[in-house]
Amino acid sequence: MIEKGLIQIYTGTGKGKTSAALGVALRATGHGNSVLLYQFLKSPTLQTGERTALKDANLNITVKALDTEWDMRKSLKDPQVLKKTRTEILHVLEEISKAAAEGNYDVIILDEILFCYSNRLVNYEHLKQLAEQKSENVELIFTGRGADKKLIDLADQVSEIKNIKHPFKDGVKARKGIDF
Repeated sequence: MIEKGLIQIYTGTGKGKTSAALGVALRATGHGNSVLLYQFLKSPTLQTGERTALKDANLNITVKALDTEWDMRKSLKDPQVLKKTRTEILHVLEEISKAAAEGNYDVIILDEILFCYSNRLVNYEHLKQLAEQKSENVELIFTGRGADKKLIDLADQVSEIKNIKHPFKDGVKARKGIDF
């Protein structure tokens, strides 16, 4: 059990926000804590290295994902997908809020929730309510682009990961085992 759970944010335009949160997850489980990693906008069918590794390692990390197929280039332009995604996010946040309030996990990571927030798939009040209702021993971590001043003020720790140089600009595609 964590003595005092805080609210962390990993945001910015750079690569590594999820990786930073996963580092906390590994550290937490190494000390006997339980972790929920909830991945928003990374559907359950998406095969990522972190999901495979976490499953194979049999750590005390529960991985869940929003059951919505999401395409980063197309979905923001599709009103039906947006409506369905908003509804599902609100339902999931209710479940996560309950788990956080009851202390069912020591660390709860909401991966890409800040992208959802910055694209109006969830509003500030929902995230604030989650933060206010969590058990005092639960560490809450938000990742993704788009943390604004209100969310930064809500958090105890904020790290901005800045993109200085990225191989995508030179035409290098996402690499299996490195980028996913």
